[in-house]
Amino acid sequence: MKNPAEYLDKHVFEARRPRKELQPVVAYADAVQAIEQALADAEKYKYLLMRALRRHADDVKGVSFTPATGTPVLALYPEAEEREQAA
Repeated sequence: MKNPAEYLDKHVFEARRPRKELQPVVAYADAVQAIEQALADAEKYKYLLMRALRRHADDVKGVSFTPATGTPVLALYPEAEEREQAA
């Protein structure tokens, strides 16, 4: 993905304001064109990201993380469970 400044690299020129040093300036039309190009690139990257996420979701979809029925569930901290039952 491009750095935001890269969209304006070709369109920047130097201008001198009265009693000031040279400053970078961009024409309005060039700025609008750079914004349109950046938005088009963002839309393309969004499409590619969504496609990759869908492919990944399809690959992971078949995996189940729930325990099978009949599997014993053991307490992580048996001491805490014993204290609760005693209280």
